[in-house]
Order: sequence, then structure tokens, then C-alpha cells
Amino acid sequence: MRRAARGSLGLTILLLGGGCLLGGVLASRAEADAEKSSGQIRTFGRILALVEDNYVGSAKSDELVENAIQGMLHTLDPHSNYLNRETYTEMKDEQRGMFYGLGIQITKRGPDKPLTIIAPIDNTPAAKAGLQPGDVIAKIEGQETMSLSVQDAVRKLKGEKGTKVTITIQRYGEPEEFDVTLVRDEIPTHSLAHAFLVKPGIGLVRISNFTSTTTGELDEALASLRERGMERMVLDLRSNPGGLLDQAVGVASRFIPEGKLVVYTRGRIAGSDQDYAAKGDRRTTVPLVVLVDSSSASASEIVSGCIQDHDRGLVVGETTFGKGLVQRVIPLRDGGALALTTAKYYTPSGRLIQRDYSDLDDYFLDPELEDEAVRAPAATETVGREVRHTDSGRTVFGGGGITPDYVVQAEKEPLIVSRMRRDNVFFDYAVRYVASHPQLKADFTADDGMLKDFRTFLESRKFDFEPAAFEESRKTLDLRLRAQIARVKWGAEAESRVLAEGDLQVQKALTLFEEAARLAEAGEIGRQEKDRKGASTAELKAAAPAS
Repeated sequence: MRRAARGSLGLTILLLGGGCLLGGVLASRAEADAEKSSGQIRTFGRILALVEDNYVGSAKSDELVENAIQGMLHTLDPHSNYLNRETYTEMKDEQRGMFYGLGIQITKRGPDKPLTIIAPIDNTPAAKAGLQPGDVIAKIEGQETMSLSVQDAVRKLKGEKGTKVTITIQRYGEPEEFDVTLVRDEIPTHSLAHAFLVKPGIGLVRISNFTSTTTGELDEALASLRERGMERMVLDLRSNPGGLLDQAVGVASRFIPEGKLVVYTRGRIAGSDQDYAAKGDRRTTVPLVVLVDSSSASASEIVSGCIQDHDRGLVVGETTFGKGLVQRVIPLRDGGALALTTAKYYTPSGRLIQRDYSDLDDYFLDPELEDEAVRAPAATETVGREVRHTDSGRTVFGGGGITPDYVVQAEKEPLIVSRMRRDNVFFDYAVRYVASHPQLKADFTADDGMLKDFRTFLESRKFDFEPAAFEESRKTLDLRLRAQIARVKWGAEAESRVLAEGDLQVQKALTLFEEAARLAEAGEIGRQEKDRKGASTAELKAAAPAS
């Protein structure tokens, strides 16, 4: 016994000694790593000082350091990012769904173009003061605006609630410019761009991003549309870059059964493995079609992927962006923040949303700029991608965004129309047309007389174009003119109603509601079957004798 005890004691001493030795090795390694990092930081500081002292041009240390931080983070992945104080504040304002300002949407088409109001937001200081689409903001507090960027102008117009700002307005038809003094107030930034009946019984809801108010806005829109007789619905997530995860879960919860998985995340650090299920009792069961495109990303892909995986509706449009990396935003002492990727998103069927980013140039390439001759056809988009299955057993693909059930490419815009939009001629013409047609009715048309007048306007603007190109694009010109005039006269929703007439993806969606309804029934049957199998498996395990 004594010999055995001595052996145990010896083993204990050996283990303790080994533990101390291992701890010493780890401590030494940590000290070595710290020393290495410290040395690298000293090298960086030395290089920064040499650049500041010796570079041929001017070099600002704060800009150099910020660019160095961004460069470091971009070696990790495309979405880890450093947000300086200004950018972080703007991001928080956007996600909070409000800021303090005047309530106007402004644009500036170029360095030599005036700062122009696109539209005032309803029930804001700008709207109450009578500011109009097309008004030029010539001065802000006496300072000329021609040299300002839109971002610079926005920062001057924003400010503390209750403070005043004076702007100088130039208005078409007014002989002289005039001053308007406004009091800054809380401005809501709505994430629902519009919600209306595109046809009797068919609601169209467009979500432009996911902020803290999105789910609440959607609830209000759905209630309003139901009161107006909505029996079928199109959810438009095109060009939606994403936003808050909890709002994506909230939106998805309005369409799929309570308790069903919406999305899950997996990562390396504690707390990064999370499952998010549908919650709440507000739910709509109308047949559903979701619209997406190559600019639908992140939270948009969570919602569309969830709806597709659970067979709740059909997805139409173009394969989405493929942004499935989760960023944790860590505030920093300088007022900025670090947005660091800590996990990945997966849809309920197990699809990884994130696409390959080994080639960053290709990753950020705008599909609109991609040569038609080299663009991959829709039939090859799923080659080599992971395969998963929906609740009803349909095949879906992961690892490269959400591939629609019906791939419908947006119609390519004629070059002459793109140039007109870039030079703002539709908007400028619409402002003049509305001013000279105060009794304009909603059923107006872009007849030959309007198109002739528009050509005269283009000539007065010295806008060069080929007459043949103008004639070939008459259908698109008709649509764009009517849409822009409707926006200036009645607002963004009126513009969207007109544009929907020529939208190939919307028009395809309107033909698919019967199929969407059958799919939802098949998905429910598939879930019930899975639940029965799960219950049977659990019963068999419970009944099995203990081994």
C-alpha cells in the first residue's frame, strides 16, 4: 500500500511538475509572441515617422494609420472593417431608424452640378416649409454649396434637435432666390420604401434595408394592405444590402410558423453559435413571392433563404450577393468601432450563404458592369455548389447566395436612357412639366406631344443623342418620363406604381401565386412528416433497453 501511495505521490509530483513546465513553456511562448508583436508595432511606428519626415508629398499620420488598419482588416475578409467616429455615428443613426435634421432627400450629379432636392419627407420641417422637388439649395447659412459634396451638405444640414439652419433656395419659375429658416427635428428613416396594391388584391411591399424599425413598419403595412383587400403578396428585397439580424428574424417570423428555424450562426468564439427561430403570433398566410437581385445581401438573404427553405413562397429574380459573414461591432475609445467577422450565417436547410471571396476584385464587381459575353448563364450558376433540400424535398443550393426558383434577369437599360438618368434630365424635365401642368391627373400618358416637348428640352440642355437611338428607346422613355413626373407630383409610391408596369421581375411574380400556394401546402406536409419521424425516433430511443 505504501509503495502504491508513493507511486501515486510521485505521479502527482510529476504531473504538477509537468504542469508547471507546460505553463512555463506557454508563458514563454506568450511572452515571445508579445515581444514579436511589440517589435512589429515599433517597426510600424518607425516607418510612419520616416514617411511623415521624408515623403515627397504631404502625408497626414491619421489618414496613414486609418488606411493601414483598413488594409490589415481587408486581408482577413471583405467585410471586417474599421469605422471612424463619423462613419460609426452615421451607421448608428441609420440602424436606429432616425436622426435630427430637416427631412429632405438631396442629390448632386457632379462637381459642377447644383445641390438639388429630390423630395421632402412627409411631416418633416422641410415638407412643412413647402420645399419642393427640384428646388436648388444654393447656400447653407450663407455658404455657397456648389463646392460641397452631398455628404458635406448633409453634415451641415443635420444638427441638434431644436436648432435652426437657414438655406437659400432657387426655384424654377421664381425670378429670385429666397431664404428659408428651418428648425431641426427628429427625422424617421423608413426602411419600407413603399407598400401598395399593385393590382386589386395583390400587395407589393419593398424593404430597402433592415433597421430597428423594420418589423414594426412591416406590421403596419400588412395591416393596411389587408384592410384594402390584399389576398396575395410580393415582398421586394431587391437592392437591399441588409442590416440588423433581429429585424431579419422579425420579418421572416411574419411568414413562417412560430418556432421554425429562421437562420443559425456558427463561429469560433464563445457565443457565436446561435439558432434563431420564428417568434410572435403576427403572421400572414397569403400566397407569397419574394423578389431578389445581385444586390440583395445579408439580412435580405436570411429572409429569402428562410422562406425558400421552408417552402413558404417562391423566390424570383437574380442570384443574391452572397454575404453570409457575421460582424460583431466593437466600440473603440476614439469614438469609432471595429466591425469584425466572428461567425457565418446558414439557412434552415444548412446552406452557407457566403460566397467565395478569394478574388476581391471579382467579389465586388458590379454585375451591371460585367461584359454580357462573359457573364455566366443562369443554368451554370449552381455548378459545383453544395446541395440541400427544402421542407418539401426540393433541391436548393448554398455557398453562393440565394439562387431564385425562377431566374429572371432585369431588362438592360438602353444606353441613351442611362445617360439621361445620369445627367438628371428626366428629373429636371419633370419639375418643369409639373410646374406648367398644375391640373395634371393620375391617368396622364406620355403621348407624342410630350415626347416632342422632351426632345426640345434635351436640345435646350445641349444633350447629344442620336435620333435613331431615341426612337428605339421610346418604350423605356415613355415609362421613365411617366414615372419621374408621377414622383415629382405625387411621391415615390406613385413612381413605383408606374415602374412596376415595365418591371419584368414584378410581372413574372404576378403569374406565380397559385404555384406559391401549392408550394406552401407541400412545405407544411413535409414539416408534419418530419415531425412525425422525429417523434417516432424519440419513442424508439426511449423504449430501447439500456446497454
